[in-house]
Amino acid sequence: MSAWVWPVVSVLALALGVVGGVGGSIAYERLTDDDTVGTVAGGLGAVDTVSAPPIKAEDGSVAAVAAELLPSTVQIAAAYDGEAGGATGSGFVLDKQGHVITNSHVVEQADKEDGPIEIVDDQGNRYPATVVGRSAVYDLAVLYAEDATGLKPAALGSSTALQVGEGVVAIGSPLGLSSTVTSGIVSALHRPVTTGDAGDDSSYINAVQTDAAINPGNSGGPLVNLRGQVVGVNSAIATTGGGFGSEAGSIGVGFAIPVEQVRITADQILRTGEASYPVIGAKVNVGREDGEGAEIDQVMPDTPAEESGLLKGDLVVALDGERITDGIALIVAIRTHQPGETIEFTIRRDGEERTIEVTLGSQTG
Repeated sequence: MSAWVWPVVSVLALALGVVGGVGGSIAYERLTDDDTVGTVAGGLGAVDTVSAPPIKAEDGSVAAVAAELLPSTVQIAAAYDGEAGGATGSGFVLDKQGHVITNSHVVEQADKEDGPIEIVDDQGNRYPATVVGRSAVYDLAVLYAEDATGLKPAALGSSTALQVGEGVVAIGSPLGLSSTVTSGIVSALHRPVTTGDAGDDSSYINAVQTDAAINPGNSGGPLVNLRGQVVGVNSAIATTGGGFGSEAGSIGVGFAIPVEQVRITADQILRTGEASYPVIGAKVNVGREDGEGAEIDQVMPDTPAEESGLLKGDLVVALDGERITDGIALIVAIRTHQPGETIEFTIRRDGEERTIEVTLGSQTG
């Protein structure tokens, strides 16, 4: 599968120093010797997170959000190509137990090669960190810094409550400039985006789009509403250039992973050190650009897709009643559900529409 590309822009992952989008396998396997470090048997419900908005609605301002969130936002410095700190990104404090959320692509190579990772708070204090687990599919990772239990957790909000045009704030370390605050609005919701260049190496995001200036190095940092709650994790930008050159900066089109997905993936990683995602056992054509639907390119044997009766050539036009325009939209829509759920596909076959129910399978990654 190829990356989703607009006529004049492309989507790039945001880690400074990491060239070429998101890496990792959808069948990712942790390579550390001790895969229990930082896990919590009770998952997200067993750690001390915060949800209540720290700012009253009438007091919401960029300055108030910055004051609340800067102590909860960290810079990530991870080994890359054998160089300590060769990849830098951002993250935010999840709980009082020392867990931090960031993007998978920020720490991917350091995790694979057992390279050093540090988190740096807004006062410049450095803490060694390890990867509890990560999901290349959702481009999320949970880090654990044993000495960082005194850091302030960020409040977790809801992206489903967002409205287009609502003010938001992005915080992180663009281009290595720590504790940088930018503001803008929610430009769009439920924007299907992929930041990879191959099916097995792609992160598909049901994104919150924003015009708040985010740049390489913002990756993994929080997107925050004006009540001081995290509503997304900044993960990708659209650029007019093809790489991290002079044209790879912000053009006001950035994408964040909704916080609802963060909660689900973080809970799975905290419990087991790994995350799962739903699959149907079919390949879809992502090159079709007529807006008519997503064409099934291949159905694998002994999979939910085959068991449900999906066939090669079927055109998926809706999922649970929501219109599907292309292959990327279908993949993103499926990945907003959980393994074991049954969802309704509306397909067009031989000129006629019909509905098929598919119970989602599961894969780790």
